[in-house]
Amino acid sequence: MGFNVAIDGPAGAGKSTIAKAVAKELNLIYVDTGAMYRAVALYMLREGVNLTDREAVAGKCPEAKVTIRYQDGIQVVFLNGENVNAYLRTEEVGEAASVISPIPQVRKNMVALQKSLAAESDCIMDGRDIGTCVLPDAQLKIYLTASSDVRARRRYDELAAKGEPCDFQKIKADIEDRDYRDMHREESPLRQAEDAVTVDTSDMTVQEVQAAIIELCRRAR
Repeated sequence: MGFNVAIDGPAGAGKSTIAKAVAKELNLIYVDTGAMYRAVALYMLREGVNLTDREAVAGKCPEAKVTIRYQDGIQVVFLNGENVNAYLRTEEVGEAASVISPIPQVRKNMVALQKSLAAESDCIMDGRDIGTCVLPDAQLKIYLTASSDVRARRRYDELAAKGEPCDFQKIKADIEDRDYRDMHREESPLRQAEDAVTVDTSDMTVQEVQAAIIELCRRAR
């Protein structure tokens, strides 16, 4: 096994932003597990599958072939051979991913791919169950969190900067709803691994979080 770093935490805590930056600094492969689930969700939306019909989603799941490649150091997610990076960050796809990710067949397919990626390389991986399920033997586990107010404000600012219409209260309600679903699902719920280091980013800048995690990585290595 290579050197593996697992970062877990709720939606909007900054996991992917931080993981990408740390990966670049320390020459690790960054595996965005959320993007993998989003690719499956995108497939279900395109196929018109009823997302609340777990059997229908499970039945369609084997048709969604998700692969990850690295081009110029950037992770590119392919869905049945198509580069779908441009479609993965919409609110619709994010919500759909949250609905389908607890389904056992979906998780089984994704976890197998994630484990194989980690076995092949030194990597940093973020998600909801990386330290508890996907990489229980990771040399470093981090639980990255922030208050729901802070996470909603970050998301609001991100959407506003793109010129997209957004409602702060709705964003906050959606984040709290997603937290509840993630923490109470039957399959691999979001929880902090016993040996994970908590990093609360509520009052930290991106640079401060990045520096703290790089230091933790260097110590663990």
